[in-house]
Amino acid sequence: MQASGTTAAAADSTKMEGFWSSWKCQAMELLYWRDVKQSGLLFGSVMLLLFSLTQFSVVSVVAYLALAALSATISFRVYKSVLQAVQKTDEGHPFKAYLDMEVSMSQDQMQKYAENVQYYLNSTLKELRRLFLVQDLVDSLKFAVLMWLLTYVGALFNGLTLLILAVVSMFSMPVVYEKYQAQIDQYLGLIRTQVNSVVGKIQEKIPGAKRKAE
Repeated sequence: MQASGTTAAAADSTKMEGFWSSWKCQAMELLYWRDVKQSGLLFGSVMLLLFSLTQFSVVSVVAYLALAALSATISFRVYKSVLQAVQKTDEGHPFKAYLDMEVSMSQDQMQKYAENVQYYLNSTLKELRRLFLVQDLVDSLKFAVLMWLLTYVGALFNGLTLLILAVVSMFSMPVVYEKYQAQIDQYLGLIRTQVNSVVGKIQEKIPGAKRKAE
């Protein structure tokens, strides 16, 4: 009994890993524009949604999108019903294939997602505790500098603008990096060297900031 339970758990884990691997591959293909039509459609849809949110409230945008979808489905449903009545056919509901699809999540799937959320939430809380309670002075100083820089970013851009810039970067930077990988890696290496040099000098001047040798 225990062996069968272990086998089932291993099968679920393998299935979950396969799902995430497939999802990551599809996401990478979209971000690298392997299929221009699919990537363009997704990018355009997301940007249209974000720009709509800059002009209207979230409630209004959701309501308009729902009305647009309902208008399309209702119109198509009425059109197919009239067409069936005129041609005297019995094709049934035009969305029957989609209505018969299973869209509910099983208890095991919900448990897996809940466990993943719990893991990332606990990891985040532990990391924040470590930074705010200065377990490592250097890491806390880096985090303080990052928060200080974000105050300037927040003064220049709001959250929605940053989200738009993030989406544009997601659909542009991978392609640029793939094309100019050698040059970018070279510049990043120089920047990393300079940053490590500055951090090393700061560690030497601040008492207690130098990491303990492992």
